[in-house]
This record gives sequence, C-alpha cells and structure tokens, in this order.
Amino acid sequence: MADLRTKYMGIELKNPIVVGACSLSKQIDTIRQIEAAGAGALVLKSLFQEQIQLEHGKLEDELSQFEELYAEAITLFPNVEHGGPKEHLYWVAEAKKACSIPLIASINAVSDEAWGEYAVKLAETGVDGLELNFYSLPLDPEISSSEIEKRELEIFTQIRAAVKIPIAVKLHPFYTSMFHVATAFDRAGANAVILFNRLFQPDLSIERAEEFPRLVLSDSTDSFIPLRWAALLHGRVKADIISATGIMTGRDAIKMIMAGATAVQVVSTLYRNKVTHIGEMLAEINTWMDGKGYKSLADFRGQASKKNVKDPWAFERGQYIKALLGFD
Repeated sequence: MADLRTKYMGIELKNPIVVGACSLSKQIDTIRQIEAAGAGALVLKSLFQEQIQLEHGKLEDELSQFEELYAEAITLFPNVEHGGPKEHLYWVAEAKKACSIPLIASINAVSDEAWGEYAVKLAETGVDGLELNFYSLPLDPEISSSEIEKRELEIFTQIRAAVKIPIAVKLHPFYTSMFHVATAFDRAGANAVILFNRLFQPDLSIERAEEFPRLVLSDSTDSFIPLRWAALLHGRVKADIISATGIMTGRDAIKMIMAGATAVQVVSTLYRNKVTHIGEMLAEINTWMDGKGYKSLADFRGQASKKNVKDPWAFERGQYIKALLGFD
C-alpha cells in the first residue's frame, strides 16, 4: 500500500483528495460521510458577503411591509436586526466539532472591511485554515488590472497579519499575468495557491430573451488549464500548489500531482458519482502507484512539470502547431 500523505497549505493530510467548497458541507451527516469516504480534508461552503447583504435586505422588507398600516401602530414588530455572518460562523464551529479531518473555511467578500472581519471571526471558530476567493467582475473601464491585483494583495496582506492559521488563495484563470499574481501572493505569505476557481457564467433563454442561471458540472477536459499552470508553477513558488476543476477520477488526480500539485480539490465528481467515489479515487491512485513501484506521492510529484519534461516549451505554447496540423 502506497503512502498517500501530503500537505495542503502546510497542513498534513492523509491523502491528496480534498472536497472543495460546495453545498455538500451544509449537513453534518454529509460531512461525516465525506470523512468516512476517506477525504483528506474538507473546504466548507463559502461565507458570501453578497448573500448576507441580500438576506439583510429581504428581512428589512418583510419587517417593514406593514409599517403605518394603522395609525395606532407605526410598526407591528420589535426592533430586529439581521445576524450578519453569525449563522455561518455557528455552522462552521459545529462542523469542526463533528469530524476529525482538517476543515478549511472559505470567504468571498465585497468590502475591504468584511474581508478582514470575516477572516478573524472564522479563524476563531477553530478551523484549520482559510481559503480566500477574490474574484469580482471588473466592470469599470477606468480601473486597470494592476489596480485590481494591488487591492487583492493589500486585502490578503491585512488578513495575513491578522490571523495565524494557514491561508490559501483560490485564483481564477483570467488574470493578465498568472505568474505575477501567483508569485506576489506567494511572497506575501500565502500557504497555497489553488488553481482554479470555477466561476458562474449565466445562460440566455432565446424564447424569453432573458438571463437565467445554469449550473454545469465540470468534466475531465476542464482540468487542462489547472494542469498547465500546476506544471508551470511547480518549483517556482514556495506555496503548495492545489489543482481544482475537472478532477473526476484517480487518474486525473495523478496527472495533477505529476504536474506539480501537492493536492487536488474535487466537487463535480461527487455530485456525479456520490461521496463514496472518494474511496474509488484513492484505490485507483494506490493501484497505479503500486504498479509503478512508487512508495509516496513525492516519488512522482512534478515529474512532468515544465522543468522536467522533454519539451520545455510544451506548457508555454498558446498554439501547438503539431496538434493543429494533426487534427482532422
């Protein structure tokens, strides 16, 4: 039996399969199933500031809809305020009590103040680490990409100074210079860079001529972008490289580790194949490693990264002429 131990943002894991942030972590029973299936760690469903803002507005509307209905009663309800992040913080603390695998809290805020506030409060729940999701759609043409990146780095630096637990930054694939951004977070003290955040994309109904949300699960072909960047970043940053998106099987996880990742995040494959699929992925990794004679993940980690492959330019080409000419 191969040794599958690895590190995730510096945290020791029994294996490289980490369940990413999703609604599977909304129930204690499911969290326990994830642990029983053999997951190395779990990233809890994200704390979204926008969701809290929407819930706050809805509560205000519901409490005020009958105001001044009668002259004798200006309001029918006592002074009630939305609890902000308290419900989520309570849930994180309860989830931490319910299992023994490392738990990572995830944050997606809008305001600079909320980033810092949420990070400190989540750290106080006892979680093992924090995952920061910085993406917001840049809609102001007067704001440059460098300004956006500078703001994200400043927020990270403030959080890094405020909390002692490990911090991972979940990047998206749309930065102008991925190397520059990943290196900047690494130098600022990020314990891991996660490749990549799979972002929501709206769809359109041509019958109603209106937008509607569509949840599309990833498949193995979605893993090519994180595979490329894991291979390019391996040996170039001190932070752990975590691959996410399109990792559906044990073989997909092997590819990412071979490219240079220390661990992987999975979500879509658990919705397609159930939580028990974690055990199948681990068995597939074990079988492959035994067949190759590998005793640990370190034996082949980065074996196919940019600095180790025969063609050092393979991961740098935007257009691969051989592939284009050979495609019929």
